[in-house]
Amino acid sequence: MRILLVNDDGFHAKGFDVLRKIAADLSDDVWCVAPERDQSGQAHSLTLNQPLRVRQVDEKNFMLHGTPTDCVIMGVRELMPSPPDLILSGVNEGQNAANDVTYSGTAAGAMEGAILGIPSIALSQRVDWTKSRDAIHWHTALAHAPALINKLLASKFDTSTFININFPNCAPEEMAGIEVVPQGILDHEIDAEKRQDGRGIDYYWLTFLSGALLSNYQSDISVLRENKISLTPMKPDYTDHKALEKLKSILT
Repeated sequence: MRILLVNDDGFHAKGFDVLRKIAADLSDDVWCVAPERDQSGQAHSLTLNQPLRVRQVDEKNFMLHGTPTDCVIMGVRELMPSPPDLILSGVNEGQNAANDVTYSGTAAGAMEGAILGIPSIALSQRVDWTKSRDAIHWHTALAHAPALINKLLASKFDTSTFININFPNCAPEEMAGIEVVPQGILDHEIDAEKRQDGRGIDYYWLTFLSGALLSNYQSDISVLRENKISLTPMKPDYTDHKALEKLKSILT
């Protein structure tokens, strides 16, 4: 099985090393195409106004001056001798659940794979940002991801769907189960903090708030808070089918 690994935290990110170890449990034919610098929050963006420059690290490892979506396209269309059988995106430092998915370059990497018709899975590790990065439970993703990915591949899920997996912020042995759940809804959690540079000129830094959980059903974010792995099948199709039918009845 040929696997393509991508991420949004950058080629040298700790989570990408974790993903390499996960992939090594699944195959000995693993290719990596990742951004040369952090591309968090780039969502499903393409680089269209400047050239894409590639630095080859070794036979199967490449750094790209571009977004996670660029990395998938370049890996599949240009850098690999044939398309991969599986695309894994992550492991992201921090959850990609609820509203976060819309900003996520990690989810976008898997989304691009789904658009290309390749089985694709996004993986993220929930983090307590009040603690040191040394306290991140990377071993939770490392311990549980290989078996979970094998089960998903055996299920032969629709390749027009990508799978979004989030691992809870706890040790592997404290993990309380796996739930297949829909995307949740949080209150808007992005704020703008005003600061001043050395010359007294204002600038702004986007910061995160603790968004209140608005969805009253079991969701990705709610099960993560219960120390469970969340698994959510997602599609690039953004259509609100309920609203579609309602508007049809009104306007046609």
